[in-house]
Amino acid sequence: MEERDKRILRELAHKVAELAHTEENAEKARAWQAHNDLKKGARPMILCDPENGWNEIFPAKSFECEDGLARFWEFMLRRDIHSATVLKDDKVIDDTVYVANYHTNTGWGLASHHMVSGENGSYKAEAALDDYSKMAKMHYPEIRMDYETIGKVTEMAHDVFDGILKVGYKANWWWSLGLSNVAIDLRGLENFMLDMYDNPDELHALMNFLCEGTLRMLDYLEENGLLSQNTGNTYVGSGGFGFTESLAPKAEGKVLLKDMWGFTESQETVSVSPAMFEEFVFPYQLKIAGRFGLNCYGCCEPLDNRWDIVKRIPNLRRVSVSHWADSKKMAENLQDRYIFSLKPSPSYLATPQMNEEAAREELRTKIGHARAEGCHLEIIMKDNHTLGHNPRNASRWVEIAREELTGAE
Repeated sequence: MEERDKRILRELAHKVAELAHTEENAEKARAWQAHNDLKKGARPMILCDPENGWNEIFPAKSFECEDGLARFWEFMLRRDIHSATVLKDDKVIDDTVYVANYHTNTGWGLASHHMVSGENGSYKAEAALDDYSKMAKMHYPEIRMDYETIGKVTEMAHDVFDGILKVGYKANWWWSLGLSNVAIDLRGLENFMLDMYDNPDELHALMNFLCEGTLRMLDYLEENGLLSQNTGNTYVGSGGFGFTESLAPKAEGKVLLKDMWGFTESQETVSVSPAMFEEFVFPYQLKIAGRFGLNCYGCCEPLDNRWDIVKRIPNLRRVSVSHWADSKKMAENLQDRYIFSLKPSPSYLATPQMNEEAAREELRTKIGHARAEGCHLEIIMKDNHTLGHNPRNASRWVEIAREELTGAE
């Protein structure tokens, strides 16, 4: 890495370190912990992650570093600075640069081809498992660590950041363990839906195979000390951070699954009946969720019509209330026993001029539903494919959300 890149990164790192050690940042961490532990009187939390909109906040031409890894670190540092100084949501800024878990994964033995409409566009999976006889070619995934790369990147991180930021290692092995996304990628969406009628035994066999393979992978990670605890400043589920005292911190030794947050969802089955979801998807999710100390459930799928099923997940704590859910009904379901993880529509932010009144009205209505039932509320803006090429939309949305929370008190 060239000295010029190192200088740029160190300048940014100093700004991040300053932000990480403020009392305001410490208060956010305490607030997330009280919120996640369902403490009475804990304040509602706001998080805005523009996702693909970060490409409009920081277009490629805005980066100063040349080296690929340096540009990645530059983005991470600039993102933290922007969150703290411009978005001003409740994201906690770390005083640590984390090295990722470089590895390869052998996969399931079959790989679907994705037909893509364009950069950042939609895609359709050309099913690899177009005939169930091909299951004979499938195998469970195996993880192969690349310790050499981990060591080299760690050494480089120390060279750049020592004396400014800490250097740590954080393994993020999954986003969701919901299984239906993997099954549909292999089988195809239409086939998956029709299988519930036409090939129920074969579909159960596939779901069981995916479940067993996932459990074996989790066992391998646990037994080999490859898990990282996600009960601190780690994004968990489909929104929110992991700060909690409900799970004992692991001071030494291997991190176990029972020390961690788990996450399952099944967005792709939104169109099937609760009974079919309960038969073909939920039993396999239940086996996986049972391994974790705390659980999150749901993403974009509305859960009001399958709540009586989902609530059977052990140690369930964070529940997604998507834009398509009946928020009043979900507030009545969740009350003060779970986290009401509200996901407002990202579409308001997708136009050059945000419709502020529409965004405000949605927030006002749904905050009202949550407040009426004493819910532990978090408001998560995500799934942004664009900010309408107007980055101000994101920070303005945070302002509106704070105003509506203040007005609802």
